[in-house]
Amino acid sequence: MSRESTVRIGLLLPDVLGTYSDRGNAVVLAQRLLRRGIDAEVIMVTAGSRSPGRCDLYVIGGGEDAAQSFATDWLLQHRDLRVALQTTRILAVCAGLQVLGQWIEDGHGRRQPGLGILDVTTSPGQRRAVGEVLTRCVLPGVGLLTGFENHRGMTHLGPDAAPLAVVMHGVGNGSPDGSEGALTPTVVGTYLHGPVLARNPVLADHLLQGVIGRDLPALELPDQEDVRDMHLALATHHPLERLGPVRAALHRRRSS
Repeated sequence: MSRESTVRIGLLLPDVLGTYSDRGNAVVLAQRLLRRGIDAEVIMVTAGSRSPGRCDLYVIGGGEDAAQSFATDWLLQHRDLRVALQTTRILAVCAGLQVLGQWIEDGHGRRQPGLGILDVTTSPGQRRAVGEVLTRCVLPGVGLLTGFENHRGMTHLGPDAAPLAVVMHGVGNGSPDGSEGALTPTVVGTYLHGPVLARNPVLADHLLQGVIGRDLPALELPDQEDVRDMHLALATHHPLERLGPVRAALHRRRSS
């Protein structure tokens, strides 16, 4: 895209998959562009709206089982949007991650087909995963990711999907390999709420750089590191004043 273009961020079904404030991810993306002098627009794609045409990036969030089932059926019925999602960059959170997969199994063993964009499948776990999560992202330069998970679905990655991160604290996908989320050249999928991009702005910039096609200048936001420290303290169960040694230990673990 050209520098003069407005970046169109499609927020998918916020009226259906909006339980955990994941719509905030679209706001973060837009604001990080606008603060750099790049025009951005958040386009709400609700269940009652028409397709807005192709967007540069889509955001889809989390919700309960019934909302997830509705969203899956709705997206399967909208072929133009489904085709656009096949090749466009996407941030998919929790139920959004599951909807993009091959199928989702409910508690009675029934499988609902997903959109098939991600090579993942989801089945119910024995217990619900709830709490703070700390992971090590596999993307170069992103580092630690923090978030809050609240899901029962356990997600298995197929051969055409890689993990977004490795769990250091929490459950994540619930698989024996300790993976969290899913990653392809166009999709970032995760179970992390927060919203995840407000907690992890480097991940937001990774998504934006893929859309813009170039590196973005750093943003001088005075509260950004303080917020990061607060959530890192929550995830590691350490008080803020002890984060120095904790950061050093985590750095050694990332480097090993």
